[in-house]
Amino acid sequence: MKFVVKEYKKLIAEKKTKEAEKLLPSVYKEIDKAAKRGVIKKNAASRKKSRITKMKIS
Repeated sequence: MKFVVKEYKKLIAEKKTKEAEKLLPSVYKEIDKAAKRGVIKKNAASRKKSRITKMKIS
């Protein structure tokens, strides 16, 4: 999960929005998978997804 989120943040910082949009579903998938397995809590996963979405918008 951590690797995919870092890759997404790096793409956003480099202003590569097209690549970032393609990576977004897999970022969500990894966060949800981590929450399902109990690595992070459900609300923490929701918060991460929300913050990632805000990055994309701005």
